[in-house]
Amino acid sequence: MPNGPGCAAQEKFAQHRIAVVKLDNAAIAELLALEAERAEGTLVKAFKRASRAAFLWPLEASELLARGGSLTELPGIGPYLERLLRSWLEKPPRKPRPPPVRANFLTLAKARSLFAKHPDWPKQYRGDLQMHSHWSDGAADIRAMADAARARGYQFIAITDHSQGLKIAGGINETELREQEHEIQRVNEALRKQGADFKVLRSIEMNLSPQGKGDMNARSLKRLDLVVGSFHSKLRVKEDQTERYLAALRNPHVNILGHPVGRIYNHRVGLPADWKRVCGEAAKLDVALEIDSYPDRQDLSVELLLLAREEGARIAIDTDAHAPEQLAFAELGLAAALLARIPAERIVNFMPAEQLLKWAKR
Repeated sequence: MPNGPGCAAQEKFAQHRIAVVKLDNAAIAELLALEAERAEGTLVKAFKRASRAAFLWPLEASELLARGGSLTELPGIGPYLERLLRSWLEKPPRKPRPPPVRANFLTLAKARSLFAKHPDWPKQYRGDLQMHSHWSDGAADIRAMADAARARGYQFIAITDHSQGLKIAGGINETELREQEHEIQRVNEALRKQGADFKVLRSIEMNLSPQGKGDMNARSLKRLDLVVGSFHSKLRVKEDQTERYLAALRNPHVNILGHPVGRIYNHRVGLPADWKRVCGEAAKLDVALEIDSYPDRQDLSVELLLLAREEGARIAIDTDAHAPEQLAFAELGLAAALLARIPAERIVNFMPAEQLLKWAKR
């Protein structure tokens, strides 16, 4: 068997490569979050920011290091954190188990590795059904969101600005909703004249009370193409909230139940419920349960999507985008649905526009 300094160097390099691949970006995010809990001063924010950023790193940090790149190329990583990450990758600590408030979040690197094996899956995505514009708390106008969606090859989007009950997010009332409808009509007409096969749908993210009631009148809602209903209050209660969800699903105006659990990474674990019963009721009433693909939300998780699949519920995959570039977050939701093996025919975003509208009106 060959021996000598050259073989020893090769063995050391091989060991280094093996160590490098053991720690993925999700584990790094948790290690950074743990460091934030121990840090003081400005380091607390730096660790928290880097922990959240890790979910959107386009490739595994270990892969970047193995290629000879600098970890400072990753968003949120400066020289100090670069040295810390390198030490973790070269000599991995025990892989941490996240607490519930940080558990079951996917990374963009993981999503893209899945798509490499299933390239046709993301190609079925025809449009995003939750996003915000200047009309509430978004950073762009409707045309900008439409152009960003067209650049991604979409056939439609739904503009779902917040409704009037959510004042903190600039929620709009019935009069403003009608004014927004006129703007959507102008955008659609301009796109039609350009020969674009694309449509902006009239919608809203209607604020739901804990009793499942909306805050907009029925006449205004009937003019819309579809309605996303979401809870935005009393999201930290620990008592079972099954009845709240059943009431929301039975609201006759709700087509999609937005970010159902209400979780936010490292901030809020969300509401407890009998999710099997909730998913079963959604299937019975043909209301879609949303995967909110915003990185800090990723709501529903893969674990709950498995229940949704078993119960036969429809799924919507949306981004909750507040700026054009955030439409890219759809990859996280698409990966979650793929991991849960949600049938393509149950995903409303995979429908052609005409079929989607017929489902919503039904």
